[in-house]
Amino acid sequence: MALRYSHPGHAAGYPLFLPIHESLRLQLSYAGRGILDAFRWPFVATMIANDAEIRSNIYKSLLLNSFCLASLYVFDPLFYDSQQWFRPNVGWIYQLLWLLPAVGTSFYLNSSWCSVIAKRTYSLQHANRAVVQQPVTYTGVLTAIATSAYRVVMVFTSVTVSFVLVNIPRVGPATGFVFMCWIDSYYCFEFVWIARGLSLSGRIRHLEERWAYYFAFGLPSAVLCTWGSSLANAVSFALIFPLYIIMAMNARPVPDDPYGPLPDGSDHNGNDDVIRHPSPFVPIRLPIFAVVMWLNDAIVKAVSVGTGKGSGPASLRRNRAFSDGSESVEHGGLGHDRMKPPRPARGRINIGRRKID
Repeated sequence: MALRYSHPGHAAGYPLFLPIHESLRLQLSYAGRGILDAFRWPFVATMIANDAEIRSNIYKSLLLNSFCLASLYVFDPLFYDSQQWFRPNVGWIYQLLWLLPAVGTSFYLNSSWCSVIAKRTYSLQHANRAVVQQPVTYTGVLTAIATSAYRVVMVFTSVTVSFVLVNIPRVGPATGFVFMCWIDSYYCFEFVWIARGLSLSGRIRHLEERWAYYFAFGLPSAVLCTWGSSLANAVSFALIFPLYIIMAMNARPVPDDPYGPLPDGSDHNGNDDVIRHPSPFVPIRLPIFAVVMWLNDAIVKAVSVGTGKGSGPASLRRNRAFSDGSESVEHGGLGHDRMKPPRPARGRINIGRRKID
């Protein structure tokens, strides 16, 4: 039964909450939906078979990453085995002349191919909806460069936070794995969110308010990429990444409204205009990316100070929850949220038995 207040003069002005067990049941159902969306392999096979452009880029990505993964397992034992006498002499040459160039080239090519796959899949799925694009101008070129640079920064900060979490005594491995599930989901859905014009803060909020769904969606890929070294795991993720991008294009993250998760007309007393919020003991939003965004802001601020921009007091003001500095250099910050918007904050807090939004 929902929590109610019995004072006759003010009962109608208080919000109604779901019991804890029902809120937990809803979160489990969201997680189940995430697992289901992460195993839509028939849809992936259909998209690859029916479109030559997607198929071509998938094949190139699979070929490159399979070669990189095989190379790691062939050459790494040769150059990093402590029993090999030539390890101290040629190990640094291997890193300088092969490993670092291979990683950089692979990252660039994978990003390019995955962008093509994402745009093509999105256009096929939403033929009547254009992708939000920046105009081809000098400013647009600079924005594109800033977008690419910012994605590298965010990948670096995410990997850094994951590495720190994994090395926490006792709880580290489990905590790092859970965090990696959300990281995998974020990058799988990032193309969808950018195509729909979601800003950086909008993308982060969308994931954090649907934490159960996105944890479950990223679970299979995280499991597949936790059995080798850090670099081997990264290459393994790049190997399956294009396939999960296609799944993300067809996914339907739930709930539509985290602050009113039950559909209209679901009140047990027959009132079809009642909003029942999740239990206050079950969090609606988890600050999953708080540390990552703090690091991003610190890096952006350091770059801005180093280039002589934004060093005045006005640049230190914050008007939003986080990541104002990084928002200005990230591509999504120029768009508008086009996914289903949540209810206004005032409607979520000061709400009684009647819908007011």
